[in-house]
Amino acid sequence: MRYFPAALALSLLVGVTASVGVAEPAQIDPRAADLLAQGKAKMAAGDVQDATNSFEAALAIDPGQPSIYLELAAAARHDGLQGKAIHYYREAQVRAPSNLSAISGEGEALVEKGAVEKAKRNLAKLKSMCGDSCDEAKELAAAIAKGPSPKVLTAEAVAPAPIVTQN
Repeated sequence: MRYFPAALALSLLVGVTASVGVAEPAQIDPRAADLLAQGKAKMAAGDVQDATNSFEAALAIDPGQPSIYLELAAAARHDGLQGKAIHYYREAQVRAPSNLSAISGEGEALVEKGAVEKAKRNLAKLKSMCGDSCDEAKELAAAIAKGPSPKVLTAEAVAPAPIVTQN
């Protein structure tokens, strides 16, 4: 009974110290790294669909790597699938909350989709993390300044309604 307060304080100190430890980021699986490299090469060659297939295969092997999600998001943005890209950027942020590329990429995809106010929130988050000097904040600020790309209309969307007349 005499040593109970001291034992309690010591166990509390050990418990807090153990919970504060910093974990090293997980190393990427070599097979996933090979598939990631193949996907990057295919993206550089302009073959987005095969690149996406390689990235998805890498994701199946190593689902915890934020870099794979970032590449999938880039491929989705290249295809014009901003909603899917935003999903991948958010998945990358779940795995690495301080990943500046994921925050910036999500903001750029939001601008492309037309959600400028949400992109400004991402810019504020970036500025709080790295200030105005980091490349990611500069790229997102430029994308916000440029604004969303204009929507392209198809001929079917603006075709006049047919008028039926009698001869």
